[in-house]
Amino acid sequence: MRIAITGSRGFLGGSFGRHAAAQGHEVLGFSRSSQPERDWPGLHVHADCLHTDLSAAFRTWRPEAILHAAGTASVGDSLSDPLQDLRALAMTLGNTLDGIRRAGISPVLLIPSSAAVYGNPATLPVAETGAIAPISPYGFHKAACEILGHEAAELMGLRVVICRFFSVYGPRQRRLLIWEIHQQLLADSPVIEIQGTGSETRDFLHIDDASAALLTLAQHAKRGATVVNVASGTEFSVSQLIEEMKRLTDRDKMLMCHGSPRPGDPRHWSADITRLRSLVPGWKPRSLQDGLAETLAQWP
Repeated sequence: MRIAITGSRGFLGGSFGRHAAAQGHEVLGFSRSSQPERDWPGLHVHADCLHTDLSAAFRTWRPEAILHAAGTASVGDSLSDPLQDLRALAMTLGNTLDGIRRAGISPVLLIPSSAAVYGNPATLPVAETGAIAPISPYGFHKAACEILGHEAAELMGLRVVICRFFSVYGPRQRRLLIWEIHQQLLADSPVIEIQGTGSETRDFLHIDDASAALLTLAQHAKRGATVVNVASGTEFSVSQLIEEMKRLTDRDKMLMCHGSPRPGDPRHWSADITRLRSLVPGWKPRSLQDGLAETLAQWP
């Protein structure tokens, strides 16, 4: 399969592209950099997906699937600059869709969404039928991307898979919760500090499992738009996560919880993955313990 990836230098796009290439697929990356990363396993196009006309590259290469991974991935940044977050998410997707339309192609379109569209779910685990109730600009803008995905399926006839990722992590990630805790574990301070209470829960998924799910969903996508939670289906508290990371790094540090959650962050997340299991037979992601061990072994 020929797979085009916007945002190929980012965590999700880059990791997925390498995974797909390792499985024998051809990959074409789009990024704002003039050069791909040194270990990028495919072709590369220098393009700003907000402004660049992508139709010529799409028409020439004719991808069978496109992962639109360009954009932001930070609730905090969306709060400080919501307009830029809107541009980076919804407008880059709109420009990508326009490139597909003018190229005259009909690839499977993979749209990474987020559990942020659920906000604070009324019940857990939350299923795809749960209410869309974002509590951050990032969540609202991911919901807008989902609407664009439904538009593409309805008016362009594309096969669209909207993947609501929960908490994805892995070796190429250099930001967000697990990375921040790792940095504090290696620092000289005897204390790990977090803003919340430590009782907040998340549904963690290793990037290789997320990539494997994306590939299977792309290969078996049906006409129309499919929305699916992509997660492990297992809930862990932040304090449990920290204890496991302390064990893996052999760092016995005190945890200091400031008790005030970050604005825009939900209290608890846990995914109902019934639909994912039906679409990806044999779905069995690695445990958080195994995934953390693999990730921390590759971090400096």
